[in-house]
Amino acid sequence: MGALDDIGARVEADGIEFIYAMYVEMHGKPCAKLVPVSALEGLMTNGAGFAGFASGPMGQDPSSPEMIAVPDPTTYTQLPWQPNVAAMQCDPTVEGELWPYAPRVILGRALNALAERNLVLKTGVEAEYSLVVRNEDGSLSVADERDVDPLPCYDAKGLTRMLPHLTEVSRNLNAMGWDNYANDHEDANGQFEQNWQYADAMTTADRLILFRLMIHTMAQRDGRYATFMPKPFADKAGNGLHAHFSLWTADTDEPLFIGGDDDPKGLGLSQLAYQFTAGLIAHAPSLVAVACPIVNSYKRMGVSAPTSGATWAPAYAAYGGNNRTQMIRVPEPDRIEVRLGDGAANPYLMFAAMLACGLDGVDNDMDPGEPNTDNLFAMSADDVAARGIVVLPPTLLHAADNLATDQILADGLGMTADGPYRDYFVKVKRDEFLAHHHEVTVGEIDRYLTLF
Repeated sequence: MGALDDIGARVEADGIEFIYAMYVEMHGKPCAKLVPVSALEGLMTNGAGFAGFASGPMGQDPSSPEMIAVPDPTTYTQLPWQPNVAAMQCDPTVEGELWPYAPRVILGRALNALAERNLVLKTGVEAEYSLVVRNEDGSLSVADERDVDPLPCYDAKGLTRMLPHLTEVSRNLNAMGWDNYANDHEDANGQFEQNWQYADAMTTADRLILFRLMIHTMAQRDGRYATFMPKPFADKAGNGLHAHFSLWTADTDEPLFIGGDDDPKGLGLSQLAYQFTAGLIAHAPSLVAVACPIVNSYKRMGVSAPTSGATWAPAYAAYGGNNRTQMIRVPEPDRIEVRLGDGAANPYLMFAAMLACGLDGVDNDMDPGEPNTDNLFAMSADDVAARGIVVLPPTLLHAADNLATDQILADGLGMTADGPYRDYFVKVKRDEFLAHHHEVTVGEIDRYLTLF
């Protein structure tokens, strides 16, 4: 059965009336056209046309040719929160060629190159988000007005008050076949996390885009806003996107990060896993620009604790065992948890970038050194420096400047007709930082208006 016949049969069986033909731009914003099933054959045969420039940073200008989004039939998903609608993720093309500015295309090419090594990257994500309301003055408040405890993490009362939302999300995740296994109140007031099983990196990235769309839609229906913004409240923990990584064989599906009891570093990882970890640490100062890609990201990072709980954002490029004060944690001897990313990260770009860094560690037999066992948040800057631990950059501009000189990430994110995609990304992010930097904020006026 061909792709058109297969999707047609599923559409009929599911009672689908419309299909989202979806892609994302640099920021990870979901872009789509709503295609009636009466036009399914045209969609599957010819794709959906877009003015790429209008959607965001996609390497186009108003004079550019039409961007055609070609659906990937393996991503067909009925949306349980809108059951007459299904979604398919698309790979954008221009004049018949895959468009190298499209994040899903970038990851796809990186994974194809990985397959040539007989390797598969499997990932899982912990997507944190906040449920908020907008006040009349434009400020934000936690949607649940009773959620005011100073230590709300895992609070059963806060969880119970949000049961209608959380249980519906859980049912939706399971209806899509994602195997939801946990739902919890996170460290900040109004903050939640809902987990589903890991998969290959492309599947996980596709699912995260749909998950964000689902959470936004459900919150809107309830009169709230959902935000994955890294730091929506200055005094509360921010929204992270911790990602779990492991490499597997492509032909036999064997996990390759598991070591043994004879691991001299004591974490049970394989040499391959340590090499991969070392690559991530070595490139962390530039990798952070992709994993933490907006100005607000750097207000989440650091060592100062918010009023609710602790900060879970790394400040240093370090690794170790079950220690959440560092960039890479080893929760089990079958994977590593990279705690660098935040809720603004584009998963396609982040996975491609992290894969490139990890493989550089493998190809050059890098050693991450001994695992860190200390509470890095309690160490002085001098102690951290004396141990040779690198401090992560303080702003998006610093991170973008680091990325501009990282050849491994230039190679990992691929080439465009105008040069490395890395250079395009850096330009967009430098401009984004400078646009923010040139704004005069209320905080500046409060601090400086009558100081001098």
